[in-house]
Amino acid sequence: MALYLLYEAASGYSLLSAHGLDEIGQNTEAVRSSISDLNRFGKVVQLAAFQPFESAVDALSQCNSISEGIMTDELRNFLELNLPKVKEGKKPKFSLGVAEPKLGSHIFEETKIPCQSNEFVLELLRGVRLHFPHFIKDLKPGDLEKAQLGLGHSYSRAKVKFNVNRVDNMVIQAIFLLDTLDKDVNSFSMRVREWYSWHFPELVKIVNDNYLYAKVAKFIEDKSKLTEEKIPELTEILGDEDKAKEVDLSPVDLINVQQFAKRVMDLAEFRKKVHEYLIAKMNDIAPNLASLIGEIVGARLISHAGSLTNLAKCPSSTLQILGAEKALFRALKTRGNTPKYGLIFHSSFIGRASARNKGRMARYLANKCSIASRIDCFAESGTTVFGEKLREQVEERLDFYDKGVAPRKNIDVMKAAIESTQHKGDDMDTEEVPTVPSEKKRKKKKSKSEAAEDAEPMHEDKATAAKNGVVSEDSKSEKKKKKKEKRKLEQEQTIENSDGVNGIDFEQDGGGKKKKKRSKDKDSQDVPAVGEGKKKKKSSKTQDDE
Repeated sequence: MALYLLYEAASGYSLLSAHGLDEIGQNTEAVRSSISDLNRFGKVVQLAAFQPFESAVDALSQCNSISEGIMTDELRNFLELNLPKVKEGKKPKFSLGVAEPKLGSHIFEETKIPCQSNEFVLELLRGVRLHFPHFIKDLKPGDLEKAQLGLGHSYSRAKVKFNVNRVDNMVIQAIFLLDTLDKDVNSFSMRVREWYSWHFPELVKIVNDNYLYAKVAKFIEDKSKLTEEKIPELTEILGDEDKAKEVDLSPVDLINVQQFAKRVMDLAEFRKKVHEYLIAKMNDIAPNLASLIGEIVGARLISHAGSLTNLAKCPSSTLQILGAEKALFRALKTRGNTPKYGLIFHSSFIGRASARNKGRMARYLANKCSIASRIDCFAESGTTVFGEKLREQVEERLDFYDKGVAPRKNIDVMKAAIESTQHKGDDMDTEEVPTVPSEKKRKKKKSKSEAAEDAEPMHEDKATAAKNGVVSEDSKSEKKKKKKEKRKLEQEQTIENSDGVNGIDFEQDGGGKKKKKRSKDKDSQDVPAVGEGKKKKKSSKTQDDE
């Protein structure tokens, strides 16, 4: 049975044929020893076909599909063109060796090409990888290394979920570290209390804070050496002073207690720094969620969901009980009441609500948290406007439950938030470019002034031309003016003689129409205008006779 090998290089797909192999008699160790020799390996394995990738993007997509065990259309066409056809009802006389068993099973399901993946095939593919530059003749030295380097960088970027702008993994690690530090600081401080209380037992009742207790224990050291000179400094730390019984400790014990107290103080200070770091990261990654529910609770939600994108994909009902999975499954198993809230119980809104309204408040708060997480995840620019508006909505809902004040609608609040973000963007744009419009206006003014200067000589030329022009036109215009004045007088006399209103309107309209016609054609309409005047005279005479 013939054996073909499928090798996925960084530059393209290659199909190699292996001849003269006895898989039953061959041992894997013998194959390993023969791989290093190119002369022996080249006689057995030969290149059958090679198909390069079109671009780096195509290479990345092909590599991702192969790693997931999926056969692409390009790979299917490549195999069907270069392998013998599989006839239905007959066993194929060849097999295809692949490195990934999932890919082989998918190829067999789609094309019915028998595939195998075992140690023998893997050793042959290792030899192909070792001597691959020698199989392709046109390949220049260094091209394969460049292709491998570029594909490796792009593949690692795609696989490793690391975004420089939104590093939610740092928030997850920081909240885990904060929880472990809280546990460690509490356990260590209890150990310091028990240890140092043998020497100064009343100090436990005086100082309740763990960090302050470790600080005082380090300051006092030996109680017997506590003098009045140290009392002012001690009162600055504590603000109180009491007498206590003396229980002697050896100097070695005191040294250990002091060192341990110093370690607890260092851990407490480191915990404060981690808390500040977490607040800064949350304001960068999820500013709306942090402003709505707080940095610590928001970070716990992100860490429990796995990432900010996973939290954004969660519906509000899932987000409401996030962190109470054990209680949920126990309730489903025993057919009891399901939990009303999970991690969001640590929010101050749930504590402020009354006992009967805690479930409603948790449902409403989960809804707003899901909206804020989606805005933070998919928005291009980070802003806290939406988180502040959502927080105002939650406050209004609390007032509604307590006092009955009707809250605003969600559509109105979101419109106000969008308008405020747009106003901020417009303000930033105006601050960045303050001088451009003034320069444009100056240019426009200059162009207008230049045009006016150019127009003035044109008017002067027209005036000079009119002076030197034909005088007959002026005489004609004077005659026309006299005729118009005569016609106006005649029209006024006819108006006074006529009694009907319709006649007045008719004459006025006729006079208006005549004026329009005269303005269009001055010379050609002199004769018909006189005829119309005579007609008006005749009409006025007939009216007088009646």
